[in-house]
Amino acid sequence: MRILVTGARGKVGAATVAALHDAGHDVTATDLHRPLYESQRGPVRYVQAELTDPGDAYALVRGQEAVVHAAAIPEPAQNTPSTVFANNLMGTFNTLEAAVRWGVGRFVHLSSETVTGVAFAERRFLPDYVPVDEEHPARPQDPYGTAKHFGELLMDGATRRSDLTGVSIRPSWVQWEGNYASNLGGWIREPSASEGFWSYIDAYDLADAIRLAAEAATPGHEVVYIASPDIAAREPLEVLARRFYGDRMPELRPSDDEPDPGGISIAKARRLLGYAPHRSWRRYLDDAGELRPEAAERLQRGDTGVQRGRALTGG
Repeated sequence: MRILVTGARGKVGAATVAALHDAGHDVTATDLHRPLYESQRGPVRYVQAELTDPGDAYALVRGQEAVVHAAAIPEPAQNTPSTVFANNLMGTFNTLEAAVRWGVGRFVHLSSETVTGVAFAERRFLPDYVPVDEEHPARPQDPYGTAKHFGELLMDGATRRSDLTGVSIRPSWVQWEGNYASNLGGWIREPSASEGFWSYIDAYDLADAIRLAAEAATPGHEVVYIASPDIAAREPLEVLARRFYGDRMPELRPSDDEPDPGGISIAKARRLLGYAPHRSWRRYLDDAGELRPEAAERLQRGDTGVQRGRALTGG
């Protein structure tokens, strides 16, 4: 297919560009970064664009068969609330509206686990039950999670009023060779409380899920969580949950799909998309939470999926 990937220079977008390119799709990539010229151009077409501008969104979406919308400010803490909300919501609105008007068949919207409201909450709370699944209520408080939730509502409306079909993917905390040690190393060495119940997702398993969602023929709009089947800790979920939350611990629901469940259920993604994650933090980190030598060497050589995806777009 001809597939547009927005946010193509970020860790999720870059890994997705590589996965789609490897699968034989005709990928167009876009982001805010300036393109490189002449001999530095990569084999994937790259276009600099500002998707909060409807004209840019319409120009890029025209002629595409599918859109993967990964562009966003990735969390609410380092920009003003109005900037986060306006950028993330209007980028989604413009790209989705263009897809409807140009008759694009498939749209994959990168939502977030934060729609439950547990992350970035000013008034902290825990989920009703664990593992969290798609039936859990959405209670976002912050501009990031709220914009992602509104994006899912936009997907509902778009698929009702057109022939567009699509999936909203709610990834857990995304990790790759460049941030595994800094983000998860502390949990591996000495666990601390986690309102996300130590969930994470490997960027390359996520990219595989995005590719599956783009290629699938599911009707209407579906929402799925994407996470790794294990947690970023050496102890089981129930042991850690009881240690850190005691009487406040949410209901722990048994899982037929995962004998040692994580904080997020991926049963629907397995069933709907054929999602089969096979990467774990153990591939990258040792039991001291340090990057394994082979992973460090790949990172140093520029031989990771994220780095390769960026190189495909020209740098």
